[in-house]
Amino acid sequence: METYTKLDQPEILATIFHQEKCSRTMLPYNAEDIGIEVEPGIIIGCRFYVHKKNSPNILYFHGNGERVCDYDEIGPFYNAAGINLLVVDYRGYGWSGGTPTVSNMLEDAEVLFRETRNYLSFNGYSGAFFLMGRSLGSISAIDLAKNHEEDIKGLILESAIADTLPLAKSLGLDLEANNFTEDDGFQNLQKIKKVTIPTFIFHGARDELIPANEAEKLQASSGARTKEFVIIPGAQHNTMIAVGGQLYFETIKKFIDKLTGVSSWRKRRKAAKQHAETN
Repeated sequence: METYTKLDQPEILATIFHQEKCSRTMLPYNAEDIGIEVEPGIIIGCRFYVHKKNSPNILYFHGNGERVCDYDEIGPFYNAAGINLLVVDYRGYGWSGGTPTVSNMLEDAEVLFRETRNYLSFNGYSGAFFLMGRSLGSISAIDLAKNHEEDIKGLILESAIADTLPLAKSLGLDLEANNFTEDDGFQNLQKIKKVTIPTFIFHGARDELIPANEAEKLQASSGARTKEFVIIPGAQHNTMIAVGGQLYFETIKKFIDKLTGVSSWRKRRKAAKQHAETN
């Protein structure tokens, strides 16, 4: 089992986590709030943007400067693409309790994974289950994908972290001065080697925090037999949606459709229609 003692130092945690509070905002149309207790007295806030009961579901781990309430404008675009989006916070973010560390972030991810799946099943959401991690969220998503492949249809990584040391340097941390090695870090590259479920990695060509070559490392290291890789020209770390526009959501939908049989069904229907028209 991995340990993150060297990462769980106050000066490092203060750089990794930018927890901002927000009160529970008025729920958007077709959204639900879920509170999940990850340990006694510590509840993590989650927000579920619903399309349909049988739509595919994405469990989404966001970046380090975001909160679930920041997805109120984004969730409906996933819904328009026919996807249910379930965004979860970290400790200390939004209306969630506690204080985040790397260790409890990954421990909480296991609880959130289990309880969100239970919630979906209990409430009749029958669609395929996907994991998505953006930036910091890629750490939780990759770790869960490694541990629970049999329960996950596919993994989606946006602006994801590969090596820890280059990211630390971008954030102004000189970890190597403290004899810190990649083995002491998030270990995303080592973990993704063990992930064999279909994986989609996309990244901004002009990402100033995590350069695109880090995404290429993840792609090369991935153990998935089915994997896709997209670089969005002109996109920076926090402008993937702004630059990608509708294509951003269509690309995610295309990946999901392939794995859920929607694309093949549409092709069969089109072929049948063309056959009927020629006879």
